[in-house]
Amino acid sequence: MGERLYAAGADWVFQLRADAAAHVRQVADWLSAQHGEVDHWAWVAAARAAWEELPGAVRQRFRDFRRDSGSAAALVLRGLPIGDVPGTPSAGDSVQRQTSIPAAVLVMVACGLGDPVAYAAEKHGALVQDVVPVPGKEDFQGNAGSVRLTMHNENAFHAHRPDYVMLLCLRPDHERVAGLRVSSVRGALPKLSPRTRDVLAQPDFRTDPPPSFGDGGTPERHAVLHGDPADPDLRVDFTATTGLTADAASALRELEAALESVASDVRLAAGDLAIVDNRVAVHGRTSFRPRYDGRDRWLQRTFAVADLRRSRALRRLDGYVLSA
Repeated sequence: MGERLYAAGADWVFQLRADAAAHVRQVADWLSAQHGEVDHWAWVAAARAAWEELPGAVRQRFRDFRRDSGSAAALVLRGLPIGDVPGTPSAGDSVQRQTSIPAAVLVMVACGLGDPVAYAAEKHGALVQDVVPVPGKEDFQGNAGSVRLTMHNENAFHAHRPDYVMLLCLRPDHERVAGLRVSSVRGALPKLSPRTRDVLAQPDFRTDPPPSFGDGGTPERHAVLHGDPADPDLRVDFTATTGLTADAASALRELEAALESVASDVRLAAGDLAIVDNRVAVHGRTSFRPRYDGRDRWLQRTFAVADLRRSRALRRLDGYVLSA
């Protein structure tokens, strides 16, 4: 098959063949030329239809990942089309409202994984968001910073967290040192003592929301590990999650050490799409030095959920943006 992918290094990093990349570009060109904004329901519907026109091997790779994200709980597909890339924005809360080739790629893949979603309080509810360094935010623990970003589940505080975090690289940092860090509970679990696993499965933890989500009162108590004890889901943000007992605090430290010990770094190049299974993996970033010269690191981000119905009460007119 001319569309086949082949492994490149890690068993969760794949390179797209040139003929398959050309096919993806044709579909993305068509979708990006459709009228409307990225966030409009009609354009998302067009993206859902366009997904079916992507090369079969590409769709199969993502379907396989959706079914089983593997021990790494992450996937990187290299060589995707991004077109001509303008200067890197440097404003806080920068988003992509107008159709583009990268936005087409992201939303098509989100439709293949399930459905794209966004949060009204985050990045103005845009489905495609810019992840760029912002002047004055260098030490910020979030997408605008450039210091080491602590590993976390995306929106760990939220009852309707995204199932998948998608990051498409439009431009790497100048020195090519910024690395996406990923670690899966599937790798860390054998390193945890039975006692620690038991403690992490108790609702003795709290995760605070960022200020942008407002004052929602006292966050709910929750477990860090939940579901099947042999293959649990993970809910943690090592900057925002607190153990509410001495045992819980100790277990949290042990979990962080275990996740760090099995973490992998990947340096994204232009055209690389990284997908993290947010249910079982945490992610972060190594530090880098921005120059604010229009050529800084630039990723675009989209969230996806496997079951859009779960958040129906929070979505106006059955759209894609969660109101809280």
